[in-house]
Amino acid sequence: MSATERQRRLKLGAFFHPTGHHVAAWLHEGAQIDAGTNFEHYVELAQTAEKAKFDLVFLADAVATRDGNLEGLSRWPQYMAYFDPLTLLAGLAGVTKRIGLVSTATTSYNEPYHIARKFASLDHISHGRAGWNVVTSSNASEAFNFGRDAHFDHRERYERAEEFVSIVKGLWDSYDDDAFVRDRARGRYFEPSRLHFLNHRGKHFAVRGPLNVARPPQGYPVLFQASASDTGKDLAAKIAEVIFTPLHDIEKAQAFYRELKDHAVRFGRSRSDVIIMPGLNPIVGRTRAEALEKQRHFQSLIHPDVGKELLSNALGGVDLSGLDVDEPLPDQIISPEDRRTNARYSYLFKEKLTLRQMYEKYGGARGQRTVVGTGEDIANQMERWFLAQAVDGYLIQPPHLPAGLDEFIERVVPILRDRGLFRMEYEGATLRENLGLRRPPSSYETRSKVS
Repeated sequence: MSATERQRRLKLGAFFHPTGHHVAAWLHEGAQIDAGTNFEHYVELAQTAEKAKFDLVFLADAVATRDGNLEGLSRWPQYMAYFDPLTLLAGLAGVTKRIGLVSTATTSYNEPYHIARKFASLDHISHGRAGWNVVTSSNASEAFNFGRDAHFDHRERYERAEEFVSIVKGLWDSYDDDAFVRDRARGRYFEPSRLHFLNHRGKHFAVRGPLNVARPPQGYPVLFQASASDTGKDLAAKIAEVIFTPLHDIEKAQAFYRELKDHAVRFGRSRSDVIIMPGLNPIVGRTRAEALEKQRHFQSLIHPDVGKELLSNALGGVDLSGLDVDEPLPDQIISPEDRRTNARYSYLFKEKLTLRQMYEKYGGARGQRTVVGTGEDIANQMERWFLAQAVDGYLIQPPHLPAGLDEFIERVVPILRDRGLFRMEYEGATLRENLGLRRPPSSYETRSKVS
């Protein structure tokens, strides 16, 4: 390992679905079956990840249950009942000290003021450990809970998102860092000159401000974004500090890594302002045979109704209900172009698979990469991608919880540490410090320097 590479360390996040990432995780005898509404379960997970010095806990979200075949959905609890993640993370802030706390929140069915206030509050409560995963909503059913008959179209979603994030950043800058003097002798709580009204009026939003929360400890909570489409990549290059996206092939991952960082530079950012952290679903065994048997057992738990529902959603809502799961997907259902280029599912078409084989391959991590083997096997793959500059780190997606997280920590993390690839102790107190990201100055401070 070169001197330059010794200075780089893998970033690791712990991405928690309630019972685990495998679509049949809740059926595994080691899974916490009531995880979606079990706060103590999440406390145990967060504290375990923090003890192992993970950078962050990551929680996904949607503001609707999933619509579809109820027979299949009744056997697939992950998207049907679980905590609001911001409420959950506020609770976890009180029982952890260093680990980052990152939550998804949609720009399609929130208002910028709500999001700015909630994440600023979480950043203060956690003393600088909050992160926001910016999404535009992939669940079209969310529209029905917010007075709409249909979801925003793709272009409008991303247009709204860009304006939304700009407003949120502006609201986080409502007060200068030193605005709150709290001077009893002078009877002055804050300096009026250090308070700023946003007065935003744009295509989608009108927001006066200011925010009624002090500037967050991190300046801005860390911004995450998943990107797959060209529009998504463009938004990520403009706003994202950590990018979470499916990557299955090392050469394509290297190309994506270069493209996103180069694109960020074109927007006036530096390459180090962007961290690439795809999902990784590790199935760890003491031997390769044991790991493969674990994977086989997980796959055997997938009910065909669940498999079809999962795959239907992944492929854009196509109807698979009448198809034989032991036959290949008919050619006309997905176009040749999408089979080749769609980042979310193109890897499923590299070989001629049956419908069952497709949903088994996808169900392990719902589009993210699965690795199966011993701790050393998995560490080898993680190291190879990292040194090849295909990734900066990974969001670890345990197949089932809590055991899947424990196995990764016990069998993979020590090897990464022995190779100098992962930290022994946290570098700082905030999520930004531990990720190696700079603290952004206030936009008002920047303007005053320019003027």
